[in-house]
Amino acid sequence: MSECMVCERIELTKAGKNPYFVRELETGYVVIGDYQRFYGYTVFICKQHASELFQLENDFKLKYLEEMSLVAECVYKAFPCDKIHYELLGVGSGVHMHWHIFPRREGDSPVKGPVWKIPKEEMYSEKYKPTPQQLAEMKDILAKELDKVFG
Repeated sequence: MSECMVCERIELTKAGKNPYFVRELETGYVVIGDYQRFYGYTVFICKQHASELFQLENDFKLKYLEEMSLVAECVYKAFPCDKIHYELLGVGSGVHMHWHIFPRREGDSPVKGPVWKIPKEEMYSEKYKPTPQQLAEMKDILAKELDKVFG
């Protein structure tokens, strides 16, 4: 496999071996986050290995941004919340763009602000890893919302 963790996750998805996979779109893959410290946390992985939006061909970039926005709307409806936090990352994972989409709720964190203010040991605690049944339920809820938008 490649040295890019995100490319590796895409290969697992293509092989049908990514249990967090929800749906393939034109420009990316929708997956439930591995840890659910913020219930409904979803990732939208770019199909192209690039580190910056401006590195994408313009039509692809615009479609990727549109799809990300629609995925976020589906997350908002699937996992009711007060606000969606978005973050486009790539550092530390092979420099491969992927959007983190966090449903936020009043009082969901002891510290106001971005999710990254939560200590890593809490964000990635095993207690926030969904069980297979919880994961299946989350995927089903999100898939139903995605079906409404993407058919």
